[in-house]
Amino acid sequence: MSRSHRRRPARRRTSSEHPRRAATREAPLRTHWLLLCTLVLTLTAALLLQGYSHHMLDDAADGTAAPPGPAGAVPAAVAHGGPVVDASAAHPRTARPADRTIALTFDDGPDPRWTPQVLDILRRNHVHATFFVVGTLAAQHPELIRQIVADGNQVGIHTFTHAELSALPPWRQSLELREAQLAVAGAAGVTTPLLRPPYSSGNNAVDDAAWLSMRRAGQQGYLTVLTTRDSEDWQRPGVAKIVTNSTPHGAAGQILLMHDGGGDRSQTVAALRVLLPELKAHGYRFATVSAAVGMADPVRDAGTGDHWQGLGLIYLLRGGDLVLSALDWLMLAAGALSLLRAITVLAAARRHRLARRTPWGLPVTAPASVIVPAYNESAGIEAAVRSLAASDHPVEIIVVDDGSTDGTADLVEALGLPGVRLIRQRNGGKPSALNTGITAASHGLVVMVDGDTVFEPDTVRMLIQPFADPRVGAVSGNAKVVNRGGLLGRWQHIEYVVGFNLDRRLFDLAECMPTVPGAVGAFRREALRRVGGVSDDTLAEDTDLTMALCRDGWRVVYQESAIAWTEAPASLGALWKQRYRWCYGTLQAMWKHRGALVRRGPAGRLGRRGLGYLLLFQTLLPLLGPVVDVFAVYGLVFLQPTRVIAVWLGFLLLQLTMGWYAFRLDGERTGPLWSLPLQQFVYRQLMYLVVVQSVFTALAGSRLRWQRMERYGSLQAPPSPTVLVPTPAAPTALADAWLAEAHTAHANGAAINADS
Repeated sequence: MSRSHRRRPARRRTSSEHPRRAATREAPLRTHWLLLCTLVLTLTAALLLQGYSHHMLDDAADGTAAPPGPAGAVPAAVAHGGPVVDASAAHPRTARPADRTIALTFDDGPDPRWTPQVLDILRRNHVHATFFVVGTLAAQHPELIRQIVADGNQVGIHTFTHAELSALPPWRQSLELREAQLAVAGAAGVTTPLLRPPYSSGNNAVDDAAWLSMRRAGQQGYLTVLTTRDSEDWQRPGVAKIVTNSTPHGAAGQILLMHDGGGDRSQTVAALRVLLPELKAHGYRFATVSAAVGMADPVRDAGTGDHWQGLGLIYLLRGGDLVLSALDWLMLAAGALSLLRAITVLAAARRHRLARRTPWGLPVTAPASVIVPAYNESAGIEAAVRSLAASDHPVEIIVVDDGSTDGTADLVEALGLPGVRLIRQRNGGKPSALNTGITAASHGLVVMVDGDTVFEPDTVRMLIQPFADPRVGAVSGNAKVVNRGGLLGRWQHIEYVVGFNLDRRLFDLAECMPTVPGAVGAFRREALRRVGGVSDDTLAEDTDLTMALCRDGWRVVYQESAIAWTEAPASLGALWKQRYRWCYGTLQAMWKHRGALVRRGPAGRLGRRGLGYLLLFQTLLPLLGPVVDVFAVYGLVFLQPTRVIAVWLGFLLLQLTMGWYAFRLDGERTGPLWSLPLQQFVYRQLMYLVVVQSVFTALAGSRLRWQRMERYGSLQAPPSPTVLVPTPAAPTALADAWLAEAHTAHANGAAINADS
């Protein structure tokens, strides 16, 4: 796409001169960045919560805890006291179950498979138990928490992610307890002070670290419930062994540890069917923890605030599940599409290379008119015009100075080169300058070139050869970056060679070329007349014109041997402005020519192939860029980093392969490809943010103002041109007739704009 020179704001046009623009809003957008930041932050928060609740979940069995450490700070009342510990005061208190009383407790649930079976056995045996639930699982299965409470059982918390409290910093200990409490409050509308720390066992196993965490929990109002008897069902030793481990010896009351979650609990369920009737037959009674130690039931109805916060937590986690599932599918689709695109583009490039070995027909020797629209191009206009004058094909060169204020026209006039005509006009914009040049052109083949672009001596000759085919209405040349120094220059060089040129080969084969770049393109004058000349409806006049030609039935092709050298932006700010205009203008052109989607023939090929490709790969996929980056960070933090890095390296290898082949096709040295990995961390983000802003601007109906790109004067021209000047063909009458027809076609909208 071209770097259009910008409108000079000195003269304000009336609504009668530009009625379409007068009604267009030009207010800059700001809210779209706020919206984007809000969406990204919301997604990040959802993924962080999802990652914490799912991937920080420690599902190791409680019995796999490390051996106790030093216990010198543990009070004797705790080390040798009862299993229910109140550590809220300076002097801890403990309690034991009454004789021949068993407080049956279940850890690590709820589980949608095993918890309902456990509850069914308890109901049939008229037994109540205490369930220490993991907060994340309670949020996933709130209906099971409600059923536990409805059956008269007691509920306690087992932290939010089954984390070992003694190994956590204080802030995370509090977070684990608070979030687990909210999950229970949201699920069943109750709160509970009963806590069983994961990986805890009996009083004699409490070490200094565990005691410190118990003290912190006590200060927050929690009672720590340890165990006196472990069924060891987490080891799955067999039903008989579980029953033996669970059977008390003597009359002392017990707090029995079993599990309703955390793995296969089929042996636990089978053992319960045997254990409950057997112990009841031996005179033991079953009770909840509080009833077993003679306490009033500490479980209370949750306050309104806690209940709604708990519901919010549950819905957030469920929403996070949905978002994560959607992202999984989106990433899979994006990856598959990217891979398919790479394969298709590489295959098309090879086929295009083979196809271009066949001549277009007899050599085209007709002279061409070269039009150079110029607005404040003093930095590069001399090199551009000298390079055109050095062409090895007969040309007339028409420089249209569009009201420059930097002496551009004077520089062209001072060159005194034969075959160069200078036309001065008031500032009207690039489309106006191009139409002026087309009107003044003497020949049927017209070449358009930007004022910051230098041609090779054979560029014009190569560019017009496809016109040997009468179906060809326009030809795209091969624009190359001349200022390749530094990372930014290298990245743009890679983009031109790999992105633009590979795509153009594909578009050529599919007969749906959407853009002939303003830097180097050729046109049949007859084709330009039929579509009404160059329109100023969009900021991407080259894309708009190319799509109009395709819809009019002309074939647009790519001639990679027609090389032009152009300046690329040398700063991120300048690059942003350029690409923002390109992208926004392309969206305008796509919308203007959307009617091609339902047309047949060449117009249908443009609509369904060209516009579909642009919509999918240059609009929708870049919009997923921020999501991809956030998801990649999520994967590095919460998933397997090696897998994420492997996927990234795989796509990088694919890009390097595409780059190597594209550079080989263009005859370029592959050295700059070393910077491709770095391009993924700066340049790619800039490009998808450009798309984001362009889409928001388009949706808001705002108009992007013209902005001139800074020129750097890095172009050089041949010092001694060999000028081939064609004989003018009395252009005046021909030009007047063409202009009249073009203006009529443009005013009536022509067939091009009829359904737009």
